[in-house]
Amino acid sequence: MNNISQLPPSLLHSLHFLEELRLDANHISYVPPSCFSGLHSLRHLWLDDNALTEVPVQAFRSLSALQAMTLALNKIHHIPDLAFGNLSSLVVFDLRHNEIYEIKAGTFQQLFNLRSLIIEMPYAYQCCAFGVCENIYKISTPWNKGDNNSVDDLHKKDTGLLQVQDERDLEDFLLDFEEDLKSLHSVQCSPSPGPFKPCDHLFGSWLIRIGVWAIAVLALSCNALVTSTVFRTTLYISSIKLLIGVIAVVNMLMGVSSAMLAVVDTFTFGSFAQHGAWWEDGVGCQVVGFLSIFASESSVFLLTLAALERGFSVKCSSKFETKTPLSSLKVIILLCVLLALTIATVPLLGGSEFNASPLCLPLPFGEPSTTGYMVALVLLNSLCFLIMTIAYTKLYCNLEKGDLENLWDCSMVKHIALLLFTNCILYCPVAFLSFSSLLNLTFISPEVIKFILLVIVPLPACLNPLLYIVFNPHFKEDMGSLGKQTCFWTRSKHPSLLSINSDDVEKRSCDSTQALVAFTHASIAYDLPSNSGSSSAYPMTESCHLSSEVFVPCL
Repeated sequence: MNNISQLPPSLLHSLHFLEELRLDANHISYVPPSCFSGLHSLRHLWLDDNALTEVPVQAFRSLSALQAMTLALNKIHHIPDLAFGNLSSLVVFDLRHNEIYEIKAGTFQQLFNLRSLIIEMPYAYQCCAFGVCENIYKISTPWNKGDNNSVDDLHKKDTGLLQVQDERDLEDFLLDFEEDLKSLHSVQCSPSPGPFKPCDHLFGSWLIRIGVWAIAVLALSCNALVTSTVFRTTLYISSIKLLIGVIAVVNMLMGVSSAMLAVVDTFTFGSFAQHGAWWEDGVGCQVVGFLSIFASESSVFLLTLAALERGFSVKCSSKFETKTPLSSLKVIILLCVLLALTIATVPLLGGSEFNASPLCLPLPFGEPSTTGYMVALVLLNSLCFLIMTIAYTKLYCNLEKGDLENLWDCSMVKHIALLLFTNCILYCPVAFLSFSSLLNLTFISPEVIKFILLVIVPLPACLNPLLYIVFNPHFKEDMGSLGKQTCFWTRSKHPSLLSINSDDVEKRSCDSTQALVAFTHASIAYDLPSNSGSSSAYPMTESCHLSSEVFVPCL
């Protein structure tokens, strides 16, 4: 380092046989157009580690014999068109560690002998402009560190080239270097594209694409159907149906997240590199990541609460004890939602987890903070599944043989058990993936990781409502009631359709009143304990609430 800040225009004109020129590690911010005039034999030029803000195009016009040049560690932010048009002999070109944000397609078109272009871009998608297939570039993760050895060796040889010893002939070194480059691509652009920084397609495979679309459609439609049937009336709703309805709402948010990713993949099909940086840094990616984490955690917490509620409800029913008030359950649901909201907000405060990839999810590798976040989520969710398993194991152990079939609401008990089983099974790959990254296990391919994150993680959001729709008799009852309400609303909009026999109306009204009275007496007899001598502890509103409940036989 000589602290050179300016280059006189005619200082080097008489050095016609100069082959190597080192001007690195100085403070040069400008190169005069005629600075290198007359250096027809110059083969190697060091201009790295300076303060250049633009490429000295005019100064390079006379360097037709130049074979290796480095402009690394400068502040170059733009490369003009045909800036290197006269450098037809250039073999190695290093542009790392600059501020280049865009490179046009024909910038290096006239460098016919170029064998190694070393460049660093802000986004991996910009490296796709060099026409390199994604499988050449490997993302630097624990899953493919071994695949990058040859590229690392190539970088070392670039360094050796730029620091060639005086006793070794440069031409011989270039010949050896050219032999090593035959099996590798001439462009070394970083950061490298890969499965999590794709050039063409966001999802990569059609299996993932079809899976995400199916999950998005089923999660949105089925959860909307369950929500509409559960919350069809605001007069009264049982505690377990309230939990089923809230779980359907948060699962619908997971469907929204998958749908947004599917739409992005569709609109950027075949040209994702042109939109990748915009999508990663945009608000949409943050929304997708937030909704995915929030919906996933809320579903686990609410399912845990549903398992505990079923166990407590069966215990109270068998002992004729008073159940937990619905208002208390609503407070606990609100706390679960707030906890999930807090967990989903943590990556937003960190600022890097959601936009680490276009999938908008914290990846189970990379930064230690991201890995720690994922492992913490796995441990928390594993604790929830353990609590659910213990609660249901205790529930079944406390019931004598045949008692479950005699419970008036045993269909809900079985439904929550089915949800517990399916959600726990589907969470096992996610937990295994997180702990594999923690233990640096490298046998999981990136395609499998993408499949787990995009298909397995949101899969419970569409399975939960499907299990309720197909196997739970409560859904059929709710659909029937919803159909009757819709039919009644339609008839009320057309009074002419109500012109029916008045005797039939009176008879049906009487029958309905008698059925309601009989059901009310049955519900009061069910709720009151046998040794109760006073009815003041059981207010009339409780009986009125139970009068709207439908007894469903266990199937």
